[in-house]
Amino acid sequence: MRHCAGQLSEDYLPDGWERVHSSPYARVAFNEAQQLYYKEFLPRSPAEAMKALFRGSRAHRARLNGDTLLWAGIDAPVNILWGKLPGGKEYLFTAAAPGQGVTQWLRVTLAGSSQDELRQRRQLLHALGTFIGRVHATGFIHGDLRPGNVLASLHDGRFHFTLLDNERLAKKVPPPGRMLLRNLMQLNMLSHADLSLTDRMRFFSAWRRQMRDLSPIEAKILAAEAYHWAMRRLYDKGLL
Repeated sequence: MRHCAGQLSEDYLPDGWERVHSSPYARVAFNEAQQLYYKEFLPRSPAEAMKALFRGSRAHRARLNGDTLLWAGIDAPVNILWGKLPGGKEYLFTAAAPGQGVTQWLRVTLAGSSQDELRQRRQLLHALGTFIGRVHATGFIHGDLRPGNVLASLHDGRFHFTLLDNERLAKKVPPPGRMLLRNLMQLNMLSHADLSLTDRMRFFSAWRRQMRDLSPIEAKILAAEAYHWAMRRLYDKGLL
């Protein structure tokens, strides 16, 4: 597998591997037969090596944070193998988690108007709100909580969730309001065609029930600010 990592780092795809679209700061590939993901962490800036001396490398944080979530009973991809490449780059192999991103569920899988689809959509948003609320109530703040970074799978009539891209995960007890706001904004980064106001309120109400330390006025402010912040960002990106 280490030999495979060396090939993938040189943009050579061994048999069974295919490239996966990712940010400019990572190289990702998937092997369907083995149900494995390969992620290579590319430097964001010359200062990253210096930061790694104090905070640990991105690969180290991704591996550690994934294990931390699993120990806390929150699903994350299981780490299989990690190591270093020539030039100081690092890689991580993880087991594929079941399901598809929440964006895909909302935009495609449950985008219809049948009674079954509407019922499952409501169920998904309620379960997602409960899950994210429990994550936050435990003190975890995700670094990039876009809907696509939350996988959802449906088993025996219940939705289960897995958090992806956990390298910037933080734990703060109690979680700071500004960090909660940013996570809620990230989850709201979907247009009205994908997520209606009623959908957003259904999610937020379930999330709010897990956040018992928040006063009603604090919760309302977070909900409103997260929504307006997301809409401004979508507008600035030309997506609204």
